[in-house]
Amino acid sequence: MSTRNRRAAEVAAEVINSRSNQGALRRLQFDEPLSWRAGKPIAISELLRRLSALSKELREMEQEENDRDSFTHVAKELTGHGLLAHKDKGVRAWTACCLVDILRLCAPDAPYTGAQLRDIFTLIITSVLPALSDPSNAYNSQHTYVLQSLAQVKSVVLLTDIPGSETLILQLFTSFFDILSGSSKASTGEQIGKNVEYHMTAVLVILVDEAAHLPLTIVDTILAQFLRADPRVLTGGVPKGKRTGITSNVDDKQSTLLLKELPPAYNMAKTICNSCPEKMARYVSQYFNDVIVDASASVANGAAKSHSHRRMNNTRDDSDDEETHNGPTEEDLKELQKAHRLLRELWRASPAVLQNVIPQLEAELSAENVQLRLLATEALGDMISGIGAAGPPPPPTMDPTIYPPPTLDGPRDPHPNASLLTTPSSPQPFPQVHPAAYHSFLSRKHDKSAVIRASWATAIGRILSTSAGGIGLNPNDERTLLRDFALTLVDADERVRVSAVTAVGLFSFAEVVLKLGSIGGVEKEGSVMCNLAGRARDRKHAVRVEGMMVLGRIWGVAAGEIAAGNTVVISVLGAIPSKLFDTFYVNDLDINALLDHVLFELLLPLDYPPSKSKNKTNGTTQPQSSQSQNSGKETTDWDRIRTERMLHLVKSLDTKAKKAFFAVQGRQVQLSSLMQVFLKRCEEYNGGVMEENEAETRGHLNRLIAYFAQMLPDSSKVTVDLWKFVKAHDRRNYQLVRFCMDPSSDYRTVVKAIKELRKRILAQSGSSASILDSLMPLLYRASLLVYNKSHIPAILDLSRSDDDTLGPTAQEVLKEISTRHPEVFKTHVNELCRLLQDHSPTEDKSNEAGALDALKACAAFARHYPKEMPRERKFLQCITNYALYGTPPVAAKYAVSIILATSERKEMHARDLVQQCTRGFDFGARHFLPRLAALSQLVLLAPNEAEEESDAVLDIALRDVLLKVRNPNTADKQPEWIKDEELDEECKAKIWALRILVNRVRSHPDPKTLSEAAQPVYQLLNTLILQQGESSKTKDTPATHRSRFRLAASLLLLKLSTSKTHDDLLLPRDFDRLACTAQDSLIQVRSTFMRKLKKYLGQGRLSAKFYSIVFLQAFEPQLDLREDTTTWIRSRAKYLASKKSTIMEALFARLLSLLAHHPDFDIDDDDTNTTIKDLEDFAQYILFYLRAVATEENLSLIYYVAQRVKQAKDAVTPERSENLYVLSDLAQAVIRRYEDVQGWSMQAWPGKMGLPGNLFKALPDHEVAQEIATKSFLPEGLGERLDILVKAKPKMKKI
Repeated sequence: MSTRNRRAAEVAAEVINSRSNQGALRRLQFDEPLSWRAGKPIAISELLRRLSALSKELREMEQEENDRDSFTHVAKELTGHGLLAHKDKGVRAWTACCLVDILRLCAPDAPYTGAQLRDIFTLIITSVLPALSDPSNAYNSQHTYVLQSLAQVKSVVLLTDIPGSETLILQLFTSFFDILSGSSKASTGEQIGKNVEYHMTAVLVILVDEAAHLPLTIVDTILAQFLRADPRVLTGGVPKGKRTGITSNVDDKQSTLLLKELPPAYNMAKTICNSCPEKMARYVSQYFNDVIVDASASVANGAAKSHSHRRMNNTRDDSDDEETHNGPTEEDLKELQKAHRLLRELWRASPAVLQNVIPQLEAELSAENVQLRLLATEALGDMISGIGAAGPPPPPTMDPTIYPPPTLDGPRDPHPNASLLTTPSSPQPFPQVHPAAYHSFLSRKHDKSAVIRASWATAIGRILSTSAGGIGLNPNDERTLLRDFALTLVDADERVRVSAVTAVGLFSFAEVVLKLGSIGGVEKEGSVMCNLAGRARDRKHAVRVEGMMVLGRIWGVAAGEIAAGNTVVISVLGAIPSKLFDTFYVNDLDINALLDHVLFELLLPLDYPPSKSKNKTNGTTQPQSSQSQNSGKETTDWDRIRTERMLHLVKSLDTKAKKAFFAVQGRQVQLSSLMQVFLKRCEEYNGGVMEENEAETRGHLNRLIAYFAQMLPDSSKVTVDLWKFVKAHDRRNYQLVRFCMDPSSDYRTVVKAIKELRKRILAQSGSSASILDSLMPLLYRASLLVYNKSHIPAILDLSRSDDDTLGPTAQEVLKEISTRHPEVFKTHVNELCRLLQDHSPTEDKSNEAGALDALKACAAFARHYPKEMPRERKFLQCITNYALYGTPPVAAKYAVSIILATSERKEMHARDLVQQCTRGFDFGARHFLPRLAALSQLVLLAPNEAEEESDAVLDIALRDVLLKVRNPNTADKQPEWIKDEELDEECKAKIWALRILVNRVRSHPDPKTLSEAAQPVYQLLNTLILQQGESSKTKDTPATHRSRFRLAASLLLLKLSTSKTHDDLLLPRDFDRLACTAQDSLIQVRSTFMRKLKKYLGQGRLSAKFYSIVFLQAFEPQLDLREDTTTWIRSRAKYLASKKSTIMEALFARLLSLLAHHPDFDIDDDDTNTTIKDLEDFAQYILFYLRAVATEENLSLIYYVAQRVKQAKDAVTPERSENLYVLSDLAQAVIRRYEDVQGWSMQAWPGKMGLPGNLFKALPDHEVAQEIATKSFLPEGLGERLDILVKAKPKMKKI
């Protein structure tokens, strides 16, 4: 025994056997033989008795009280081959007990030679200690005693002095780890005692601590135990090999324990490392040096090296090493991946042993090979996050359908399903312990490889989510990481952006708000949430999908707190729906389909709120507004809960997004009607078996399917899928689709129909899932999921309430429903009418505020379903009161509509109303405004009855209202625009008077006299536009009135032009003046005008010439309005192109004519510089048109139209025809430069196209045409300015 080991044994002996006094030496009394001659063995029973007696006596002896010479003979006999190799396990067990006592009593000098010690430890390691795996063994107490003695006396250190003992030591380590891992166990399933586990661990710690050098295979065995935390090991993913020390046949009970506690073998290895950190640090460093550095060197040399270095799996055959590689071989990569997984777990279990490995890992971050940098980046990120070999925790529960929804005050555990192994836990703050490696890791955000940056984004997300493994981050460090994380969301490479978005999706609700939202919400430029919201419009489909899904899920979970008015949540997440619905304006089929999915699966999930049987609770309470009483029991009004969520969604939308939301719902009517026709044709098709009209039915189905297909991304796939649906001919499926679109279906019926349809299609044989991919987007759009009759009672109730939270929003939604979906009121129309009747106004009493929306809803319903309306005298009288006394005055308009649509004696009621409104009319008297409003509707809907009092009506509109200025402009400075509610009665009255005059023209019965009757009204409207709203000869109209009058005149001209007969009455010169309203100095005027213009054009109610007006928005200073118009133009251009229409291209001639008569267009021959500057401005209009309309396919047609303008004369102002020629040359020059910038190739247009006859007329002769054609009307020097202009981004010019 070495001097060092001997001293260790002496100390151990003194601790165990020390006494305060010394007595006489005790001699061994046992004197029976333990050896025998060959052929005369001692009987086993006798031998067991003798060994038991000897063991008992030896146990009672103390080290300092015995005469060592007395048991020299026994010690020698115990090492005899007969005992050590005896076939009886009891004999071997008792022999081992006696031997460990001899070693204890003789410590520190064992009375054995090296060969004898080898035999002794061979017995113990190969026979006795492995038997500890079976606690039910008859000799388990003897086995345990041997283990305990080796640990307490530390006699196991003698093993290190035996030459060539590495094999025994390795076997001891392997045996102990196998025992604790459950690889060998008792047949009864009895568990190994904790004392056995403790002493095993102590024995191994002693060996590691006392051994001068541990064999590398033993280090492998120790480290391999940490991979027991890796699920891939438990599922057999890591085969047993030379290096792992782990078997793949782990028992079921062990895998179950992993969910609750660390494996015992793992704990043993962890204790060894933590008990001997310095030694193990050297061994671990050497281990990783062999695996990591050697693999790195292999990459640097460009060839696969010999695999003489150590492997965690079986070594490869030498013949595989001949091939050269530019990176790690597949085998190298597997080894590196295992090594880096092991690093993660070592950091969690024993970070001290990695003090020499971290610099190696840091060096890997700078390796040339991408795979090596990737492994290092992933490993360091997980180590900082406290994530081990088992991987990250499971994603948090982010279910938008949970009710009650989660709150910030609820449980904060983001990973309730995480096990001990997957719960992030870092024992030390990595940034403080290893600052150099941490900063090197942070520098990977600038890595040239997108793969590395993507991995880094994932790692940063985990660090933030786990608070650096539960340790916590310095506030400054956390802000830095958040800013860096935000930048990954706008990285140039889509893979990085996808990884970053996915990482955000792994944050819990509280973490999103409190961590990611700490540097700003969705509307804070540069914040994580703002950049995430930007991914909804990402140019790459994969990023858009992930971004919109994550955003929708976050808002769906946060909806409860948003509804509760949590200002923190609202500031961070409140704008998410607006960002999502803004994507509607991209007009991309993929985005629109994705938006439908997000809306009905995340924002307003079909299953929200869940049925009562599936109700989930999380500690929050249900809102009182959603409770009702039924039979004395409290029940939940699920329809109201969903309605409130829908209203909160609408409330959170900005103006632009709200228009998109209503547009999404508005398409339901048209699509459902087409779907009804489609289902009818499916039934006629009869699965392909038809007796008549086969060609007609098939052709109609082809057209319908083609229409549906062009609404979805993959039109060819949709066509195939819909034909499969048709040929399946499942009548139940047809009925289910009808249930979804039926206005009489309540919400639960619609949802059940959708679910049953899904189930039935999936149950069909063949590629049924593909049919659902195409059918579900169409079904979402055609079904009554938002504007459902089940939601009407709650909307009505909230619209009448004084609650400012949802009241105004409910009124807005009610207005939309009444306009677009009045049929859903069928079930509730009587209730609606009763409410109107109960709150009817009188001459002395006003109606309630919510009555206006109810009146509008009833009016829309009465227009479509007049027979469904009540006709009782009492009801009609109450509606008459609204017509005479309703507030605001527009209520009277809707009341008149209801009466004339409902009453069976409408002529009588109309005549009575006209008389009541005109008789004794006095401007400024009480209720005079409702009378004007009622008259404006009466002259439109009951023109014959109103004509009987035409003189009185005209006197009121003109003499009493329009021609008098009762509040002249006396102030030096007056605001040009005030809110609607701040307008005085005079301004409101004059606008109603204008409507009376215009509606008389609209309802004029005789087309022959229409022009004569309409001429004064058109002159009045055109004068108001020309005079900027001035209606008085004395020029004293208040500024606030002038802005309202010119806007009203412009809108009324648009309204008149929706009729073909009236459109012809608007002369080209007047049209040009009307167009300038799009460039009014007031944003309120031009935005309102443009909104109405786009609405009428989108509905097809205006002629194509009005499209030219929208291009005057080229210089719109309000970026939102200009972008909205640009998006709208592109959408319309795309739609018209799909219809093979050339309206947008032919329109270019009208646009040039409009620009030629623009008040700002003036060619100054004396000042070339001014002319060039003016033409440069007008080139902006042409560029605005090209950027919105031009494609490579239609550019030649646009160029042709520009050329044709130069071949005609101005028919509006012939003396200014040169303006047209200048603009024609300018347009041609801009188009040619635009073609070059876009890299297009323009061919000559082969066809012919005429010019509008009211704007252009033919030139007098060929000579004049030739002279004009050969002359250039552009000044010199303009070409260079156009080159710069076309290549540059569009500028903004303030009006």
